[in-house]
Amino acid sequence: TRTQGAHPLKSARERMDIVAAYEQVGTYRGAAALCGTTHKTVKRVIERRRAGEEFDAPRRHLPKNTDAVASLIAEKVRVTDGRISAKRLLPLARTAGYVGSARNFRRAVAEAKRAWRRRRRTYRPWQPTPGEHLVVDWTTEGDWQLFCAVLPWSRWRFVRLARDQKASTTMRLLAECFEEAGGVPHVVLADRMGCLRGGVVANVVVPTPDYVRFATHYGFRPDFCEAADPESKGVVEALCRYAQVDLVVPAEGWSDEAEANAAARDWCDEVNAQLHSEIAAVPNDRIAEERQVLRPLPSLRPVLFRGETRKVDKLATVRFGSARYSVPKELVGRSVEVLAVDGEIHVHHGHELVAAHPLVAPGECSIVDEHYGGPRRAPARAVRPRSGAERAFLALGSAAEAFLRPAAAAGTSKLGSELAQITALEAAWGREALVAALERAAAFRRFRAADVRSILEAGPGVPTVVEEGEALVVDLPAVPVRSLEDYRLQGLG
Repeated sequence: TRTQGAHPLKSARERMDIVAAYEQVGTYRGAAALCGTTHKTVKRVIERRRAGEEFDAPRRHLPKNTDAVASLIAEKVRVTDGRISAKRLLPLARTAGYVGSARNFRRAVAEAKRAWRRRRRTYRPWQPTPGEHLVVDWTTEGDWQLFCAVLPWSRWRFVRLARDQKASTTMRLLAECFEEAGGVPHVVLADRMGCLRGGVVANVVVPTPDYVRFATHYGFRPDFCEAADPESKGVVEALCRYAQVDLVVPAEGWSDEAEANAAARDWCDEVNAQLHSEIAAVPNDRIAEERQVLRPLPSLRPVLFRGETRKVDKLATVRFGSARYSVPKELVGRSVEVLAVDGEIHVHHGHELVAAHPLVAPGECSIVDEHYGGPRRAPARAVRPRSGAERAFLALGSAAEAFLRPAAAAGTSKLGSELAQITALEAAWGREALVAALERAAAFRRFRAADVRSILEAGPGVPTVVEEGEALVVDLPAVPVRSLEDYRLQGLG
């Protein structure tokens, strides 16, 4: 790197000798001959002396053309553990904007590798103890969340698929893993996953109360890895990559979670029955020995939380995802668990599935009529008489109410006095005839007292209105037909 300042190859003593020789002989070449250097160096030293610049002033380094990609080089060297070559990395640096020579780039990569080796961590092999640890982690592939667990000593592997990474899902799958393994390890080592982490104090992870209760019930100690340090649980990281490329990607998707987990069980049975290259043994054979030192499963399994807890409101519905879903009306005021499963909403009360709905958009409702005892009735306001005339008229029965509603809807003026006059007709004609007249008046939309009186005076001989029936089809007998020529008069020209 070129510098500005005193000549980089001359010390302070040599520069002072050059100045003294120049003062004696008065020429650049003469001073150069005395000091054993070139006249150009003497000229540069003398000119800087005359300019009043300090000989020992700090040098100002010009930027390198590799500084723009220094962070890229350092990151690639770190993630490849210093194994990446400059030739492999140069096209990526060109894309990132590096325009310098390949030689300068090789020097920068070599310097980054030397710096990486100086601070690279030192590893030593982990010697697992039978029954001591279970290492778990989550990973994602496509639309699926993969829960992976490994017993390091036997290399026995457990993989299940889910739609989320909630604490309830994690503990449910962890309990299933214990069941499959046939026992409980002493320590469960997990990443600092947010579903199980309640907080961090002085780099010490505080597990959530639910996870502590779960661990206490099964009898294991929860432990957590260092933050952002996947190498501390490489045994399960390898399983995550293996399950992604060998289980999920070749399957090209499943229709539901049950089908996906059935495939995961078959896959685990297959890989656990094969010879493991690291331990030179079959995991299924090794776990048979490891079960002897695993802690026994508890006699009572805790009921795992299925989903979100909701309280049934007075409308016999629960809100989930800003939408409403109905439940049986007997559950009003009680707490239920709501879970989204493959595009459906399942509502559980205790161990029982009480409702299942298709997933609807926020703001919408999914209602099942059976939850309310039958289909919804049309809204209707009750008839409440207030005066004596109204009570006397409505005492005529359902025909009176059937007459009153359309009469009011038709805007009949002075309807109250009309009802009083109609009620007075009962004394002369009798209740039965009056009720029949009211039904006929409502059918023909005649709502005056005079109209009802006219119907009563017409008597029972008037035709009764009936609904239109089907067309009458009658088979007529066939008869001979004569042509018009037969009726023509004879003798007319």
